Amino acid sequence: MGHGLRRAGRGLLHDGVGRERRRGLTRHLAALTSAAVLAGVAIMVAPAVGASAPASGRAVGALSITNFPRRAVAPFFGVRNTWAASNWSGYAETGRFTGVTGTWTVPSVAATNTPTYSSAWIGVDGFNDADLIQTGTEQDYYGGAAHYVAWWEILPSSETQLSPSLYPVAPGDRMSGSIYETSASVSSRAGFFGHRSSQHVWVVSVADTTRGWSFSTNQSYNGPGSSAEWVIEAPEVGGSVATLAQYTVSPPANTGDFDNAGTLATVVSGGTPTFSAAGLNYQNNSGVMIQNNVQVSTPGDPDAALTAFDTAYGPALPPTPAG
Repeated sequence: MGHGLRRAGRGLLHDGVGRERRRGLTRHLAALTSAAVLAGVAIMVAPAVGASAPASGRAVGALSITNFPRRAVAPFFGVRNTWAASNWSGYAETGRFTGVTGTWTVPSVAATNTPTYSSAWIGVDGFNDADLIQTGTEQDYYGGAAHYVAWWEILPSSETQLSPSLYPVAPGDRMSGSIYETSASVSSRAGFFGHRSSQHVWVVSVADTTRGWSFSTNQSYNGPGSSAEWVIEAPEVGGSVATLAQYTVSPPANTGDFDNAGTLATVVSGGTPTFSAAGLNYQNNSGVMIQNNVQVSTPGDPDAALTAFDTAYGPALPPTPAG
């Protein structure tokens, strides 16, 4: 259709009326382009402290890494956890959610002979459906070195990684993230002559409180909001679930590896949202990761406030946070 419109525009150049019509056509094409941008992704970036360059690109490195919904597997007999997956471990609550928040410590990863990958993230959806909006950090080992980067993602797209030069991440850094639905909306159309629909705008924010930078982006999203999660994931690389990196988390004293877990159940019409304490429950919400019939990642019991937990590589139950 675009080629036809350009040929029509050239044909209108043969007289003065044609020139005027061509200008009108050009304005029409510009309007269509703007509508297409709004229907896709609307991004707002909060640059790092002292930085004015664009915040992110499609992928900082050569790899395309995607964090997918839970891929359920049968849990081992006798475990206390509610669920098991080949790509997730951590906590997931089901219900109706319009937001999630949490803080976490960036894990370190060990050197391995073959590439290994891990993500630590918070998100909405993905536990029992194919939708997912999330933000987190990547902790991987490949090419003879460890790699750490912050990212956000809305399926079906892969991670959008933040530039390490503007938004550096290192093991032991304290991260804070929040995702929530607002009452603002973006209009979209399915196809050129398709039905127009409206999607609410969601705010995705992540910050490295150790290094003092923050990032925020506004995105249209229409998932069901059926779950909220705090997860260690083995992401998909090259179309397959990766081998989980051998991670270690070293949080500050009296702090959980994941903590300040909270959820939201109302649409935000303005101002800063107030999240409710997550109320984590080990028997109802926790899950382990099993790869090649081996339990490779295990969450621990929540703290007394039911908002924090530790997580460990391997099958051993980590300690309960003291805070």
